[in-house]
Amino acid sequence: MLKPNIETFIGCDSCYEDASIVLFGAPFDSTTSYRPGARFGPAAMRHESYGLETFSPYQNTDLTDYAIFDSGDLELCFGSSEQALSDIEARTNTILDDGKFPLLLGGEHLVTLGAVRAVAQRHPDLHIIHFDAHADLRDDYLGAKLSHACVLRRCHDLLGDGRIHQFCIRSGDREEFAFAAAHTEMHRFTFDGLKELTDALRQSQTPVYLTIDLDCLDPSVFPGTGTPEAGGVTFLQLLDAIRMVSGVNLVGADVNELAPMLDASGVSTATACKVLRELLLALAAKQK
Repeated sequence: MLKPNIETFIGCDSCYEDASIVLFGAPFDSTTSYRPGARFGPAAMRHESYGLETFSPYQNTDLTDYAIFDSGDLELCFGSSEQALSDIEARTNTILDDGKFPLLLGGEHLVTLGAVRAVAQRHPDLHIIHFDAHADLRDDYLGAKLSHACVLRRCHDLLGDGRIHQFCIRSGDREEFAFAAAHTEMHRFTFDGLKELTDALRQSQTPVYLTIDLDCLDPSVFPGTGTPEAGGVTFLQLLDAIRMVSGVNLVGADVNELAPMLDASGVSTATACKVLRELLLALAAKQK
């Protein structure tokens, strides 16, 4: 059984036994290729969440209507990506073993691989829906195969062709886009095609893992991230996409790549908190 965290995300202080959703943080950014700082994202989101209300006027529901448990941050080894991923996988397995929904807070995007490893063991037919500015499909980055630039390529190693669906992508090298054309379903720049995909996945009840790299948002909305890319989506477009995806058979999710100190105004952290609140509510309404 997991024990309560000292500081929780607002409205996520139910006891573990009663909770249907369990938050946990992976404060890891050791492979960040440009501006580090995402390791501080989970703690910042908890601390700044108290600037929000628990009620969402977008969904007309409240976090206090649901049982959500925040288990705090893992203590991860910054000298070993594989050890960090193993610890993330183990925590995800604990949550899944207890029949609860794991929601991971990064950290850099590599942390997704640990959670996907655990979920894919239980769901061999798993699909991934991926919101991001970057393709993250490099086979290696400066010789490292475990890098935030390679995370979806490593997920493809697990799942194979046709089961990774990418949206908002607007950055990557030539080889990544060529790999995507042959092996993933990539939607450049926007969420076009998401409704058709979610309709099909909902009808088939296919298990889906949702990974949200917050740099899918335009940097005018969300500058506090390691590799900002102009041309992103708006906050309201992301919320619409989250609500659309919540209708499929989701079995795990994450939100990552907030680097709070890179936006001294605090707007990026506030935005990340609101995205997380809306994701939690969309998930909880379905879990109830």
